[in-house]
Amino acid sequence: MRKYIKNLMPFCLMLSIPILNIIYCLINNDNRGSHNLVTDLDLGIPFLKIFILPYLIWYFFIFGTLAYFCWKDKKIYYRTLLSLNLCLLISYGIYFFFQTNVPRPELIGNDFLTMLINFVYNNDQPYNAFPSIHVLTSFLMIKAINKYSSKNYLNVALVYITAILIILATQFIKQHVILDLLSAIVLAGLIFDLVFYVNMEGLRAWLKEQYLWLMMKKRSEI
Repeated sequence: MRKYIKNLMPFCLMLSIPILNIIYCLINNDNRGSHNLVTDLDLGIPFLKIFILPYLIWYFFIFGTLAYFCWKDKKIYYRTLLSLNLCLLISYGIYFFFQTNVPRPELIGNDFLTMLINFVYNNDQPYNAFPSIHVLTSFLMIKAINKYSSKNYLNVALVYITAILIILATQFIKQHVILDLLSAIVLAGLIFDLVFYVNMEGLRAWLKEQYLWLMMKKRSEI
């Protein structure tokens, strides 16, 4: 029980994701104009309804993987979550100044998969695409599992397969274009590596020194 309570506070830090999502909702429009990044390669990618399933699994995959790291390895958890939040903030900045749109196909049929895709289309405007949030967060989970000292064939395969299916899904259900995918991978890789290799202990000590210096300066001015 004590272990559960001890992990509750770090676990609650994941609330930063839905909180930041408020920004996503506010700028998910073309009020500032939008650009189209569709290429000839995108036009050749088929529309495959079945990929709506891994696309929707994303919600459970990200929080589930982060929860796993929160329980098993706090260092990886904190740094992956920090990387994710930084990637979200950078992405939202890009959306604000360089909004893009993704043309969507006409949906035909009343089958279950079509209904799911229609649900996604109706609840997520075709903007905020470059870079893809689905891709960058999924790729961050791949980066994280590679750093996990207790990784094994099972957890590595589970993360890799799920993440790759989600990344492919962004293309096959026409939620994103190839440039959205590539930019997300580059951004996630750079931010994760930067966060992981920064000396957090040294940074924390430096910030503490600055705080103490400011406090002493304020006292001397009184």
